[in-house]
Amino acid sequence: MKRNVIIIGAAGRDFHNFNTYFRHNKNYNVVAFTAEQIPGIDNRVYPKELAGEDLYPKGIQIYPESKLPELIKKFKVDECVFAYSDKPYSYVMGISAIVNAAGANFVLMGPNDTMIKSTKPVIAVGATRTGCGKSQTSRRIIEYLVGMGLKVVAIRHPMPYDPDLNKQKVQRFACVADLKKHNCTIEEMEEYEPHVVTKRNVIYAGVDYEAILREAEKDPDGCDIILWDGGNNDFPFYKPDLCIGVADPLRPGAEVSYYPGEVVARMADVIVINKIDSASLENINAVRANLAKINPKAQIIDGVSVLTVDKPELLKGKKVLVVEDGPTLTHGEMKIGAGTVAAIKYGAELVDPRPYTVGELKTTFERYPNIGTLLPAMGYGEKQVRDLEKTIAKTPCDAVVIGTPIDLQRFVKIKQPCVKVGYELQEIGTPTLKDVLDEFVKKHKLAPKACKKCKK
Repeated sequence: MKRNVIIIGAAGRDFHNFNTYFRHNKNYNVVAFTAEQIPGIDNRVYPKELAGEDLYPKGIQIYPESKLPELIKKFKVDECVFAYSDKPYSYVMGISAIVNAAGANFVLMGPNDTMIKSTKPVIAVGATRTGCGKSQTSRRIIEYLVGMGLKVVAIRHPMPYDPDLNKQKVQRFACVADLKKHNCTIEEMEEYEPHVVTKRNVIYAGVDYEAILREAEKDPDGCDIILWDGGNNDFPFYKPDLCIGVADPLRPGAEVSYYPGEVVARMADVIVINKIDSASLENINAVRANLAKINPKAQIIDGVSVLTVDKPELLKGKKVLVVEDGPTLTHGEMKIGAGTVAAIKYGAELVDPRPYTVGELKTTFERYPNIGTLLPAMGYGEKQVRDLEKTIAKTPCDAVVIGTPIDLQRFVKIKQPCVKVGYELQEIGTPTLKDVLDEFVKKHKLAPKACKKCKK
């Protein structure tokens, strides 16, 4: 008999688990997805074209996670698969209790059933939490590899928020115009834009990660190495030849208390302990001890997040509104980011935006009350972008400090003077990422191909 399944997700790992294990699998009947964590991703349909018309001719309905108990009863569900990330163990087991109390099995799927093998060498970058500095680590790796003359194609953890998921089956981003072409949200642009503006590499994303991988392997600009740029603290969708994790000593203990961040920490060949210039020695040593206990074979690289500020003169003695990366402040639970560090360093006073929030920004603070005096750059849809714009306009300040990795002013009108702040990874001491990558390139016998035009 077929077993009825609900996949509990957040528009990412849930779709991937379905595609790799359940699609075309006649032993199971996926009766529903549920959605949580990201606003506006429920009440959609996972379309038949992606689900497989052989078993799902009408597609699969996506429901709010709050309906989970009644869905289990309605569809006589046998198994519920938990498939989203960056959650404390208490939260995960709380969902397990809801599922078990309703009579179903609670399932966590692992790498063997969900990882896809590439024809190219794969470097995977993950983290123990959202906001560890994974993206800057990925950019640093690409910088080194491109400097060796190699072609790197990045593939990003999914963020498919379009109502029509068919539009996002496979997406390729090679220039800033592609961000508009694919109707990207602010969160998507925060991850894609830093890659395309450097023109060092292209980046892929979407829904169907086998189809995405096969397109990336034959990218028209060439592909020597696939770089998996993981989201939240999820483990890779692709089988890595080198797995690099990033840990955060500003949140010691997270590396052994969040799902699936501990999975990343345990499976990593190399772990970057980032932000050692900002954390206390006690917290750095606590993270080192935890990593040594769960993964003693991993190489440890120390790193700092080097701050870049384009107009520091606008900060000293001024009242500023700090806008930070949204997911880092919300489910990442950070209370500080690049913009905050810059404001404090240069003697600015932070203005509390909470009295001035409107619409969905007000709702965000109600859901995440510990954000504090920072404004998350929420923009999962046009309404949120406009609410963000209105909130910034209403907040009385001398300047706006933009701590997100994108050019926020390109699509949000800001009347106040702006200060753009960023982070870049810098390794401290040895080993360095270059040491690790030199060995990787040598092991896989990778060499830059001669240019057809100049024969060099």
